[in-house]
Parts: sequence; C-alpha cells; structure tokens
Amino acid sequence: MSRPAFALTYGPWALVAGGSEGLGGAFAEELARRGVSLVLVARRPEPLAQTAARLRATWPVEVVTVAADLAAAGAIGQVADAAAGLPVGLVVMNAAHAPAGPFLAAGEPDIAAAVHLNCGAAALLAHQFLPAMVERGKGGVIFMSSLAGLQGVPNLAVYGASKAFLISLAEALWAETRAAGVDVLACCAGAVITPGYQQAASRPAPGSLSPAQVAATALDALGHGFRVVPGRLNRVNTFVLEHLLPKRAAISVFGRATAAALNSPGGQA
Repeated sequence: MSRPAFALTYGPWALVAGGSEGLGGAFAEELARRGVSLVLVARRPEPLAQTAARLRATWPVEVVTVAADLAAAGAIGQVADAAAGLPVGLVVMNAAHAPAGPFLAAGEPDIAAAVHLNCGAAALLAHQFLPAMVERGKGGVIFMSSLAGLQGVPNLAVYGASKAFLISLAEALWAETRAAGVDVLACCAGAVITPGYQQAASRPAPGSLSPAQVAATALDALGHGFRVVPGRLNRVNTFVLEHLLPKRAAISVFGRATAAALNSPGGQA
C-alpha cells in the first residue's frame, strides 16, 4: 500500500506500544515512512526521546512520546490522556515481557509482569482505542504475537501462553469489528534480531528476520486476514508444526529450539 493510501485507510496517527527500539522502533520508522504521525509508548525515556528525535528529523511527521510501564496501574489512562484529541487509527501492541527459563524457577513478579503486560495491557489498549475506530468506520490493531503462541514452549511457558492469548484475542476482535471497517491482525513472528533477542539467545535461529522486515510485513498484511507469519521459512515451519506434526512433537521441537537458543534444558516428547 502506498504512503498516501495507508494514511487515508487508517488515519494520520498511529500508536506504537513498546515503540522506542527494536521491533517497535521499526514499526515507528515504517509508519513514519508511510506518512503517519506517531504516539510512541515505552518504559525508558532516553531511547524513547532519541527515537522520536530521529523520526522528526527524517520524516515530515509529528511524534508524541509517553514514558510509561503499561503493566502499571493507571498506565492505560496515561496513554489515553496523551493521545486525547488525536485521531489514532492504528494501534501496534508490541510491548512485551519474556521471562525465559524453567517455569518453576521464575519469580512471581516476573510471571505477573508478563501476564499483566502481554495480556492485560494489550486487551486494555485495544478496548481504549477501538471504539473511536469503529465510530469512524476505519482503523486497525496489530497484536505482536509469536510462533511461540501456536503451541506450548518449554522454557518460555508464560511468554508462549501470553502470545496464544493474543492470537485468540485478535481472531475474536477481527470478527467483531471487521463489519465496521476495522482490521485486526495477529503477527506471529519467529525470531526477530532485536537487542533483547541478541541478549537472550546465543545465536540467531534459522529464519530470523530483521525488525524492519517484520514491521513491513505486518503493516502490509493489514486488511488481508487475522493472522500473518512473516518469513517464508517461518510459514513453512508453521504449516509443518500445525498440520503435519502431532502436538506432542511440535512442543518438543519448540522446546529443543528454545533450549538451543537459550542454552537451557529443552523439552522432551
């Protein structure tokens, strides 16, 4: 979709949660390239300010920043206040917490943070901004899910479960809002070479993509269904895991792949 066409379809403003760097930064860059002004939300003020300054200097767009932890009480209201009066026509929920390692070794705060941010904040952000989109008769929501949401993933149990939640939520909201002209999409990415991934993984997984590739694929997929899997190899692997392998084997495959990336014990079939 061309730059003018994208802004006409979804409106002049987009909100990117987790939008300071990595995949969120790539979404912000690609949206700015398409002529869309931005509300960027992230926890850390410094990278947020740096990204906003770079986008303003590079593209003819406005950028509003909100330094907030979306898992904290009152954060959704803080974001809503910052975006008040702006016709936000696209929300990208990219913020996530990914506790890695055996489930029983995880601390309660880590588990709670993942559930509150990955699931609760995603649902509440959509609930906050969807009504105006429905009223305008256009808009979109992208939930950044993961291939980890397609089956249980040993050593990423809570993260994988939260990504399954986003797939289900996207499917339901797609059905509820598409007649009103709103597009809802779950982007089920494989490994994305972000700073967080590079810190956690010992080596890139097969089929790894750049943040820019994933962001462009997700934005191009809006309006063409409720789910997209970026990357040809990832799509092939998804077909095999969902349609050819028994679930037990799929869980084992993902467990071993995760263990290899994280240098931790893997799941067994």
